[in-house]
Amino acid sequence: MGMTMTQKILAAHAGLDYVEAGQLIEADLDLVLGNDITSPVAIKEMEKMHTDGVFDKDKIALVPDHFVPNKDIKSAEHCKCVREFARRHEITNYFEVGEMGIEHALLPEKGLTVAGDVVIGADSHTCTYGALGAFSTGVGSTDMAAGMATGKAWFKVPSAIQFRLTGKPSAWVSGKDVILHIIGMIGVDGALYKSMEFVGDGVANLSMDDRFTIANMAIEAGGKNGIFPVDEKAVAYMKEHSQRAYTVYEADEDAVYDAVYTIDLSALRPTVAFPHLPENTKTIDEITEDVRIDQVVIGSCTNGRLDDMRIAASVLKGRHVAKGMRCIILPATQAIYMQAMEEGLLKIFIEAGAVVSTPTCGPCLGGYMGILAAGERCVSTTNRNFVGRMGHVESEVYLASPAVAAASAVTGKISGPDQLD
Repeated sequence: MGMTMTQKILAAHAGLDYVEAGQLIEADLDLVLGNDITSPVAIKEMEKMHTDGVFDKDKIALVPDHFVPNKDIKSAEHCKCVREFARRHEITNYFEVGEMGIEHALLPEKGLTVAGDVVIGADSHTCTYGALGAFSTGVGSTDMAAGMATGKAWFKVPSAIQFRLTGKPSAWVSGKDVILHIIGMIGVDGALYKSMEFVGDGVANLSMDDRFTIANMAIEAGGKNGIFPVDEKAVAYMKEHSQRAYTVYEADEDAVYDAVYTIDLSALRPTVAFPHLPENTKTIDEITEDVRIDQVVIGSCTNGRLDDMRIAASVLKGRHVAKGMRCIILPATQAIYMQAMEEGLLKIFIEAGAVVSTPTCGPCLGGYMGILAAGERCVSTTNRNFVGRMGHVESEVYLASPAVAAASAVTGKISGPDQLD
């Protein structure tokens, strides 16, 4: 019996020739990640272990990104805890305000994750790095503490679902629409503790930013991880951003999958997830009523990359945000912010009546920079639309692509870009 791509990576890091679904293994880690919310808990747990230090100061990344710049005293204390730990242990990859970004956009950009890696992070969207052919998954803060101390983590080897992508997406259809379509199809628990492996000739028609978005939201289908094959685009990205050696793993032809789905990318339409679950999806053509909104957020670890900024700008150029609307745009890293500025995208956003924020996760989790009041609705390019996710429990979040979000900002209601005048 053959192994899936994920199983091969885990076997190699466990020093085994073969693993199978359900097997418990201990694997070596290439990177351990934490942010300003999860790291303080891990740091306190690590202190209880009375260890001499971290296993490798170069293989830990600490990225304060949720409540930075600090929004209150508590968030400032959290960041102080992380900052002092980083100094004490001489952590190489600690990113302070001014050089930080949203963690899951920043780490690939900095070349800290490459194909064949095993990465854990005390953040559920750590599965993002599967876009590069790595095994990456979210863990709790206690597991993060153990990982920082030992460089190892226990895993139950996941079984897998294969998604065969064919065709080419049409205009205004992006990776966000692909993953929302999949979650709408299989449900928020349809891939529970499974590896979501994306293959097929359609992969070549997805940009790296599309792939990061798709892998990022594997967790929203319950997935343990999402992973893509390493093709020319992935190799080119790694060569541009990283000096690290990478390893390409390919699934065996006789690998076993719990299910196989074929998705024709050319048949997809811009898709929106209605409250209060990412599986509650409708295509833009299926929305027949006017869904009036109060706010649009374009950014996050899901859709704050350069492609997302460009798409939003192409919709907003020469147009203006509807009267009474708030449109908040968050480039995911300083480099993306700079490139967007050099390309004139920030000027387009500001002239359209939007505001541009420093990189932060703030509004995605209802932290700050865009909290919703009772009865308010937001179209957001983030990843979750649970009850109270972005503010009051009586507010509503609609998940969509940057193209749909930007078009909705212009009309004041959920709209597709091809519905604009």
